[in-house]
Amino acid sequence: MACLRKISCLLGLLVIVASVCDARVRAPSEFDRPFLFNGFNSYWMMNVAAELSDRIKVSDVFCEASAADQALQVSPGVYDKRVVQALDFVISEAARNGIRLILRRPQYTQWARNAGVPINNGDDFYTNAVVKGYYKNHVQRMLTRMNSITRVAYRNDPTIMAWELMNEPRCQVDYSGNTVNEWAQEMASFVKSIDNKHLLGIGMEGFYGDSMPSRKQYYPGYQVGTDYIKNNMITEIDFATIHAYPDIWTRMLKQFLCRGGWKSHLADAETIIRKPLVFTEFGKSKKDPDYNPSVRDSYMNALYSDIYNLARNGGAFGGGMVWQILAEGMDSYDDGDEIVLSKDQSTRAIISQQSNKMASLEHNLIVHHG
Repeated sequence: MACLRKISCLLGLLVIVASVCDARVRAPSEFDRPFLFNGFNSYWMMNVAAELSDRIKVSDVFCEASAADQALQVSPGVYDKRVVQALDFVISEAARNGIRLILRRPQYTQWARNAGVPINNGDDFYTNAVVKGYYKNHVQRMLTRMNSITRVAYRNDPTIMAWELMNEPRCQVDYSGNTVNEWAQEMASFVKSIDNKHLLGIGMEGFYGDSMPSRKQYYPGYQVGTDYIKNNMITEIDFATIHAYPDIWTRMLKQFLCRGGWKSHLADAETIIRKPLVFTEFGKSKKDPDYNPSVRDSYMNALYSDIYNLARNGGAFGGGMVWQILAEGMDSYDDGDEIVLSKDQSTRAIISQQSNKMASLEHNLIVHHG
């Protein structure tokens, strides 16, 4: 069975720094058994929780799901205590509502440039020794942090489902995927040396690279310096990821996705990478000229149906996570893909139905697993 399984202390993957947390619902508490889920993205939670008066928004979204920017790190080694404690709160609220998290990390090239380090472009993030040092120091600091509310170290916290090394890595100076691969190998090994209890992912969108040239046809014009096959075969990486935003992609890519072309990723996850696959971001934008709520609901229903059926048939799919869930009164975070559960009732019903179906399927797999 290729569905997600706990590694020693529950799933848990990336976190770190400023800004993103992807909430996964309905995670089980036992170890070493099949794990399926349905979830959502809410990158704003730590930022909003930095203001005590706004923390209710985090609580409201977690509660509903289960039944301007703040910088965590303001300079190398310097943290905003108020924002760090906001992240503590987000984790504690997720635990209280039975939700698991995936947390992501940022980049540091501008800080290095400000410190006088010769930086050619943003892709020096992957190769510059100073920048990589910033990254590792931050990883060390956050993984070993003791939550001020729960008194559990992040690296031991079962609420954190997984770490991701970063969000959507791209490298324009090396389309082969080798530069990103070398960086991911180094950082994945470093993360696992501190925390080998949680799952780890890279945070990739799913673009193919030179290791399988025939797959490049699926993303014409989208060579971004990553390699879905090679990058996800790094030993320390525990699951593969894909993202899909057809509304902002080319017409050919949109047609490819609508035809279920992303299933090539699933086949490769099962037969080549041999690891679980998670659909960590997908959405339907209100900015699309053809948008209306029924169109979004139809798109999500079709995608959810595919995810469920593929997971039911014993494949590598672990689950999917829609982008993005907001609380009421958060207009400044609107990006076109936002869903407010208290207002978008038809979409909420679809998400709830999928969560129940995946939970039921997980239960049946556990019974069969013994």
